Parts: sequence; structure tokens; C-alpha cells
Amino acid sequence: MLYQAGVFVSRSSVRCFKIRHIWVLACLQCGLATFLLVGVAYFFLPSLTLPGIFLIIVFEGLLGGAAYVNTFNNIAIESKPEDQEFAMSVACVSDTLGISLSGAIAMPVHNYFCCLS
Repeated sequence: MLYQAGVFVSRSSVRCFKIRHIWVLACLQCGLATFLLVGVAYFFLPSLTLPGIFLIIVFEGLLGGAAYVNTFNNIAIESKPEDQEFAMSVACVSDTLGISLSGAIAMPVHNYFCCLS
């Protein structure tokens, strides 16, 4: 619920706050993923308080929602009208492919970390 609340807020805020450099959001997401992987590997995340975990979850939702909505907003603004439909379909396929690949990679990574304890 916290993740989806973050996604909802960030997707609803594109009229107020536009992000042109989407690569910054991708770098922040990679940094957060690295932080969480290191935290799981070295067991320092259990020392975080529950509100700290909640903030991480909301932050990830904000990043994901902002990246999604600003990608499509930038396509709508920057693409020529005759290229917009193709650009948006490529963005949809890329989004789905990224989610699918991360899910496939998550399974062996999860099993590896479960074998550590």
C-alpha cells in the first residue's frame, strides 16, 4: 500500500513538477537497489526502524511513479506528432521488458540470499 501511495502521488504531480532528466531517477533507483542488496548481504537493514523501512518503500514508489509519468510526458512534449505513437509504444514495451527481466533476475538473487542464513 505504501509503494502504491508513492506511485499515486508522483504520477499525480506531473502538472506541478516536471522532470526533464529522467536518467537521474534511474540512477536513484539503481542506488536504492544497491543499498538494499548491500543491506541484505551484510544484515544491517534489520537495525532500521519500521518508519525507516516505510520511508524506503514510499521513496521507491515515488521514484518509480515519477520515472513512468515523466517518461511519457517528455515523449508527448519532445516527439514529433507523427512519431509519438511509436515512441510511446516503445516506452511501454521497454517498461514491461524491464519489469519482466528484473523479476527473472530477482528469483535467483532471492534464493542466493536465502541460502546465506
